[in-house]
Amino acid sequence: MGGGRWIEQWEPEDETFWREKGERIARRNLLFSVISEHIGFSVWSLWSVMVLFMGPQYGVDPAGKFFLIATATFVGALIRVPYTFAVARFGGRNWTVFSALLLLLPIGLAFAVMEPGTSYTTLVLVAALTGVGGGNFASSMTNINAFFPLRKKGWALGLNAGGGNIGVPVVQLVGLLVIGTAGAMHPRIVLGVYLPLVVVAALCAALFMDNLAPVRNDTGAAKEAVKARHTWIMAFLYIGTFGSFIGYSFAFGLVLQTQFGRTPLQAASLTFIGPLLGSLIRPVGGSLADRHGGARITLGTFAAMALATGVVIYASVIESLAVFLVGFIGLFVLSGLGNGSTYKMIPAIFLAQGHRKGLAGDTAEAYGRRLSGAAMGLIGAVGAIGGLGINLAFRQSFQTSGSGTAAFVAFLVFYAACMLVTWAVYLRGPAAVPSNARAVTEPEPRPGYAKV
Repeated sequence: MGGGRWIEQWEPEDETFWREKGERIARRNLLFSVISEHIGFSVWSLWSVMVLFMGPQYGVDPAGKFFLIATATFVGALIRVPYTFAVARFGGRNWTVFSALLLLLPIGLAFAVMEPGTSYTTLVLVAALTGVGGGNFASSMTNINAFFPLRKKGWALGLNAGGGNIGVPVVQLVGLLVIGTAGAMHPRIVLGVYLPLVVVAALCAALFMDNLAPVRNDTGAAKEAVKARHTWIMAFLYIGTFGSFIGYSFAFGLVLQTQFGRTPLQAASLTFIGPLLGSLIRPVGGSLADRHGGARITLGTFAAMALATGVVIYASVIESLAVFLVGFIGLFVLSGLGNGSTYKMIPAIFLAQGHRKGLAGDTAEAYGRRLSGAAMGLIGAVGAIGGLGINLAFRQSFQTSGSGTAAFVAFLVFYAACMLVTWAVYLRGPAAVPSNARAVTEPEPRPGYAKV
């Protein structure tokens, strides 16, 4: 290990290295990566809570509130791309410290402006700044992907992302606690809770995380990832899983208030349940993908999401809150499973691509790590934009009909498209990934991704 907590040599696929040294270091970095990413997600989803505090005195209608959370979603999606490459440029530990401290800016500004009389433009700008919390996911996942061997990636990435995702329901629980005790007139208490937590997360990253010297910025990998069709296919599928999770997480409380007439306290008491369950189950999706293949788990997940969406549409039509909650919370759980399984597919796909190029052994594994790390930021960014689409669809649906039913019909069609793409690209072809260079030279009508 070099100065400034730089590790000069890292070989996670070497079983001896992994057993004697690597696993302990990787797990330590995973733990503190989760803590920082968790706070980042809480900040990113901050306005899903702040809008519950915004009563009539703020002068913002439901469509305006949906636009506030959509703005945070959009900025968080865009910023994921530069955050992905920042890890290799500055080091995983160094960037985690910086990106954590950066969260003080949107929290501090929200603390300053969160009161009646603040202009809507100001609120939109401050909501946009919370998008930096969304970027933490991309840098964190890229960093942790480099620490773990392929056989452990589904579990590690699922745990890292799941622990981060839990930041959404946790900030919503904090909001519930404040509304239930101090009342809906004190949003600054929520913000005050997070200011010291950000400092703690940054301090822990500085003291206990490491930078990996072998992970260098590779513009060639970025360009190759952009050109790879699987980057964009997986981005499309990730819109269906993570886009659903983050879009529903941000919108759930507003939907309950707008469509079912819940009070801020009633909405807050229900809002956190879905994101919590979806976050907790994400590592399960990764582990199932490790054992059974990510594509199979992803296909089954999209089929179940289509079914749950049908339940939500039925509940919207008959105006049954109980049935609506069953279907909607089911969507959260399934999106969490799908998040884990889709992210497991990414390194496996690019390892398979390495094999198809005639690479083998360490060379193929290095190629897979290089391309999957570059692709993850792009896939995560596009997937998060799916959350923007969900929030805008809700905004339009409530604006035109006063109900979210039309938006859910659109989501149902999209899940059917995701099922079709998953089956056609990753499950329809031959049943084996070539294991040696000679096998790759034989022509195949379609790529085989049995291990994806």
